[in-house]
Amino acid sequence: MHEVKTPKRPLIFYYIIVMLILALFNFLAMPWLAERQIKEVDYGTFMSMTERGEIGLVEVRASENQIVFTDKEQTTVYETGMMPDPDLTGRLYSSGAQFSGQIIKQTSPLLSALLSWVLPIVLMIAVGQFISRRIARSMGGPNAMMFGGDKSGAKVYVQSSDGIKFSDVAGEDEAKDNLKEIVEYLHDPSKYKEIGASMPKGVLLVGPPGTGKTMLAKAVAGEAQVSFFSMSGSEFVEMFVGMGASKVRDLFKQAKEKAPCIVFIDEIDAIGKKRDGGIAGGGNDEREQTLNQLLTEMDGFEGNTGVIILAATNRPESLDPALTRPGRFDRRVPVELPDLAGREAILRVHARKIKVAEDVDYLQIARMASGASGAELANIVNEAALRAVRQGRQVVTQEDLTESIEVVIAGYQKKNAILTDREKWTVAYHEIGHALVAAKQTNSAPVQKITIIPRTSGALGYTMQVEEGNRYLMTREEIEAKIATLTGGRAAEEVRFGVISTGASNDIEQATKLARAEICQYGMSDEFDMVALETVTNQYLGGDASLVCSAETQSKIDARVVELVKRQHEKALAILRDNSAKLDELAKYLYERETITGEEFMRILNS
Repeated sequence: MHEVKTPKRPLIFYYIIVMLILALFNFLAMPWLAERQIKEVDYGTFMSMTERGEIGLVEVRASENQIVFTDKEQTTVYETGMMPDPDLTGRLYSSGAQFSGQIIKQTSPLLSALLSWVLPIVLMIAVGQFISRRIARSMGGPNAMMFGGDKSGAKVYVQSSDGIKFSDVAGEDEAKDNLKEIVEYLHDPSKYKEIGASMPKGVLLVGPPGTGKTMLAKAVAGEAQVSFFSMSGSEFVEMFVGMGASKVRDLFKQAKEKAPCIVFIDEIDAIGKKRDGGIAGGGNDEREQTLNQLLTEMDGFEGNTGVIILAATNRPESLDPALTRPGRFDRRVPVELPDLAGREAILRVHARKIKVAEDVDYLQIARMASGASGAELANIVNEAALRAVRQGRQVVTQEDLTESIEVVIAGYQKKNAILTDREKWTVAYHEIGHALVAAKQTNSAPVQKITIIPRTSGALGYTMQVEEGNRYLMTREEIEAKIATLTGGRAAEEVRFGVISTGASNDIEQATKLARAEICQYGMSDEFDMVALETVTNQYLGGDASLVCSAETQSKIDARVVELVKRQHEKALAILRDNSAKLDELAKYLYERETITGEEFMRILNS
């Protein structure tokens, strides 16, 4: 469910409200308050005061059937009703009363000043304070409009005995080993001081999104049983120059007061980017002042004060060198994607929170989820639990976990997508083409599952291949076998129908990317040998590559890429033509059942 937020109104709206309040006050409230000072008397009292000559000013309001008058000193205003009295005017004149067109009813100068000046000013100040608070909230916190404020706004957690521990973080054994030393130091710093060693002032956690960097930081605080300050890098950046630096000062001041403690800055690249030296846009902006203050504060305390700074980022190459030099963030801890054993351990940790069948094979699920991060594995387990509830079961089964992987990879099944008979045959041959080319090559991963059920991601079908174990290196033959497998779908359409469709667009993209990486990044080309022709940027955020060569070399690279993909395409065509009978048999089997397993595929292929 999405939070529904009240839309923010423009500032002019509140000024209009203030003006309306003041106008209503002048027209309604002030006359009403003045009327409260009039003293009502009966007509007999009015006649007695007239006979005694005690009337000062008098106003006859015939339309309102009222007489308003004052005493001789004009300090009190009286009011009475009119009676039929034809001699009234003569008697008033004889008593010395003075007729007035309008008697001033607000007789107290103090009350007049309060109503005319003080009360409107108080209202304006109150409304101004309300508007300021609204603006401050929209600008990132209650201190946004306080130029002298120095509150950091950091979230402070005091860890309890049941907080997050290292046992709750699976799949990152190397990272945990690096961080356990910090926990030992916070528990017993004396053994480090005896030998003269000091702990790193800062530890930088780097890795792809979803690998558990924030959870590792909380686990360190949970194991050490110390206070934990948590703040995002973007929270330091304010509208006004100097506010971010003020927040940094206050954060470190609080940390020193609560030492030993851990300060965690998430997404530190928001304030720690490389400085441009004032060449473009000036070097005195808010972000750079915040970074300068952070550098100063990290130099201002010793490594044995009990304050450990942890920071997380997935863009370490963008950080300023002054931030990552020894003496500041002394240690870099990689938090990489988990391997096969790590994925299995993560699945088991998240499976503790749900009811799972006893025969679930976590190792098989971990193999199928190759390349998944810890967050994605947690999502897979949750999707499996949701599917079990939809199916009316009390426990999560192997089928639920398998289907949840497909949901994460390819999306949900499109139950309302109806393919024509010709399209269904084309998709069946396309997917069998991938699987058959993969199976006939010794360097390809085994086929796990083939389906022609459309998915919400736009895929009309897919072939799942699962590696038997961890793979850290790929040979030239394995890369080219993978390219051939990617071209197998289009090749099957050509062999059987003699025409090609748009279904191979994603295959073409992946094959071209692999071929270019083989030549430009891995140095597997005979012509270019071991020369880097591309550089990879943002390795943890997609690994975008940019060419670093001349235009002439780029033309040669393009020609070699086309040649490589074409050669593997011809290889796939040859495999399928040599096994055309099995291609037809398997495509028919898949067409009838829509989804088949790798075991079924291999049984028919080897029969």
